[in-house]
Amino acid sequence: MLIAKITKSNSHVDYFARVLDSLETSVNLSPADYHFGQFVKIRVGDEDVIGVIYNSQLINPEYGNYGPRLSTPAKLNAVFSPDYLNEQGILISILLLGWKSGDQSRQDTPRLVLPINSQVETMSEDEVRAFHYGGRDGSDALQTHYYSHVMTHAGLFAFQLLSAIVDQLERLADSQDRARLDVLRKTLAWRQTIGKMG
Repeated sequence: MLIAKITKSNSHVDYFARVLDSLETSVNLSPADYHFGQFVKIRVGDEDVIGVIYNSQLINPEYGNYGPRLSTPAKLNAVFSPDYLNEQGILISILLLGWKSGDQSRQDTPRLVLPINSQVETMSEDEVRAFHYGGRDGSDALQTHYYSHVMTHAGLFAFQLLSAIVDQLERLADSQDRARLDVLRKTLAWRQTIGKMG
């Protein structure tokens, strides 16, 4: 499902996207469509760049503006001033984790730069599973090569983001991989506890 468009970047792997509003899509998007930890894909040429939502910001230029306004009623703004409705919105931060080319997935820093207005789409459970099991080494084991990448680039949200990812992957994994994910969850909890004590 199309949920947003790329607007700017903080770095080669950290992008902002603006969630589509009612003037840009006929689909009634809900906050559940762009939640924390949601895997997304951005099509660039023949490849899908894969990322995960790790932060959000509300845009509200009207906040604190108590001056008088000469404007039409809110219902008529859609007709006479459609850009007025676009002043408020939601920005989501996307951390890029890899890419998919054909049937092959790779968890690494994407080589491509995402163009402005690139479309951001949610990934289905099957696509998320393929990204984590379709690695270049040909093994059938669950792969999370982006662990250190998330720890480096997700800042204060790193532990929570990895925990949210583990929750999603547990639903898609077999019993052996669920045991590996449980070890990862305990490691995250331990590191977070030790970090708070220091």
